[in-house]
Amino acid sequence: MNSKWLLVGLLAGTLPVQAATVVKLGHGANENFHMSRAMQEFERLVEERSNGEIEVQIYPSSQMGPDREMIESVQTGILEMAVSPSSIYENWDPAFGIVELAYIYPNKATALKVLDGPEGQALLDRLEALNLVGLGWVESGMRHITNSVRPISTPDDLEGIKLRTMKVPAHVDTFDALGANPTPMNFGEVYSALQQGVIDGQENPLSLIDTQRFYEVQDHLTLSGHVFTAYIPAISKPFYESLPEAHQEILQTAMDDAVQYDRQLVDEQEQEHLKVIKDTGVEVTTLTDEQYEAFAEKAEDVNLEYRDRIGADVFDAWMASIEAQSDQ
Repeated sequence: MNSKWLLVGLLAGTLPVQAATVVKLGHGANENFHMSRAMQEFERLVEERSNGEIEVQIYPSSQMGPDREMIESVQTGILEMAVSPSSIYENWDPAFGIVELAYIYPNKATALKVLDGPEGQALLDRLEALNLVGLGWVESGMRHITNSVRPISTPDDLEGIKLRTMKVPAHVDTFDALGANPTPMNFGEVYSALQQGVIDGQENPLSLIDTQRFYEVQDHLTLSGHVFTAYIPAISKPFYESLPEAHQEILQTAMDDAVQYDRQLVDEQEQEHLKVIKDTGVEVTTLTDEQYEAFAEKAEDVNLEYRDRIGADVFDAWMASIEAQSDQ
């Protein structure tokens, strides 16, 4: 071989290979949950569209800690991304309490339209003050009640039931008003607490009741549909702004597509989750319109108490958006 080309080859071999930009992403769900699968789709799309220039590393099942700790890790740059329930952000900004007030949406379609509209974007924009960028709204779904004490079809049936809730003040106050004994607890502790009888019940979307196998330690399910929940995929603002514009666009559009994939999974699997729960012998109660209204009426007073805390401007605009979307 010509010595000149040998030298060129040797020199080329010593040139450093550009390392991929690593995005570490944490969340609390197990790998079978639809949100978790949507984040796997996000990973695939980002790595494919960036030709490997961005590498996404996913840490599910609270490997990076409970939701609040994960968000704090993103704020400080230890973690690039976290996908956590929107209500967790109440710890920093009370306005985020508006999303998960009980019984405010007539149906899931209306909730998603509000989140995807101007009011939902205005709420995401508030994350910038927390050193974060919100990339969208990942559906979690309507929450329902399970317990091992009795079937629940009226608020009176909740009397004295020790019910795990998220660490969300409005959730706690709502279930207190409904007669339960609300018990805030980190999500990762729920199964063992149910199994050991530390709590009597919990409330979550059907997808989590199924994938977390809560049906193994619960006897009754009420399709209460009391709260609509969504996750916010949030990325470190300094990290995001340090990326080339093309990479920012890849992350945003990949998340847009992952959000739609998540919603498709929810729609396709809702009845499958319910069938799995029923097939294990869990007794399922479906509320009549009158029974549903009995719960909603008690929750309405709690919601109004939160108007000033959330911010009257945010509260009123959100409710107006719900009404406008409901009329369409």
